[in-house]
Amino acid sequence: MSSQGRLLSQSATIDRLRENLGRTIVGKDRAIRLVLVALLSGGHALLEDVPGVGKTLLAKSLAKSIGGKFQRVQCTPDLLPTDITGTNIWNPRTGDFEFLPGPVFANVLLTDEINRATPRTQSALLEVMEEKQVTVDGVSRSVPQPFFVIATQNPIEYQGTFPLPEAQMDRFNLSLSLGYPTEAEELQMLQQLHDAVPVENLEPCLSLDELRELCVSCGSIAVETPLQQYILNLVRATRDDDEITLGVSPRGAVALQKATQAYAFLEGRDYAIPDDVKSIAPHVLAHRLIPTGGRKAQAIVARLLETVAVP
Repeated sequence: MSSQGRLLSQSATIDRLRENLGRTIVGKDRAIRLVLVALLSGGHALLEDVPGVGKTLLAKSLAKSIGGKFQRVQCTPDLLPTDITGTNIWNPRTGDFEFLPGPVFANVLLTDEINRATPRTQSALLEVMEEKQVTVDGVSRSVPQPFFVIATQNPIEYQGTFPLPEAQMDRFNLSLSLGYPTEAEELQMLQQLHDAVPVENLEPCLSLDELRELCVSCGSIAVETPLQQYILNLVRATRDDDEITLGVSPRGAVALQKATQAYAFLEGRDYAIPDDVKSIAPHVLAHRLIPTGGRKAQAIVARLLETVAVP
């Protein structure tokens, strides 16, 4: 099959996935696109939203749609690292320790209210998110592939929370908010209440092998040198800005290029353009910044996108 024919075939596969997700999720096309960008770029997504807007439904629907295993962790202050990674338990029948896998051994892991877990427990996710493996008692075990983390945190409630450190925030390729639905979308949701497909009955529309192929294709999307320089200029501008205490790391630059490739792929192209960078940059860069004086990171990124020269 030619490269153009393969691209058309894979675009049809992506359309099936979007349509399948739309059977349970009403009116969140932009959020679905961003979550797919994080998934196809091999990263993870942070959803900063109030309760009840469909974060868990989105994660479950995605896992069902790709035929993958779904696990959910409700983060609380008493959650232990081994509650996430797994632990060794004594088996009196065999007279030996056996490994009991934790919820990270899944394809889609939802960590709900991640900022309610202690820093020690939050750090248990660092290795697995970056290295795709966990180490317990000196033994490393790989998690299933693909492995995708969707973490949530409530941006309103701060009592009893532990803000994510910069190293943890940097592990998320994208941050986004589902937000409240529009009046028309909320009315549609109520009208479809009896006819909607329960997430448990959602059928897979692609296999894990097909998803792996899509991820490989995303990595082959062409990013020309001038566009790479534009990405680099945006990242370096965050390090020299008076309104920013801590700028974007080199990992953030890599994440921006990968997300740009995935965004172009979802647009049905085998090459990236500046508009792809501009569309995805706020979701890749803002959560990696530490602004000064209470300034808004999103506003700073928007300003940089206006001032940094476009190739």
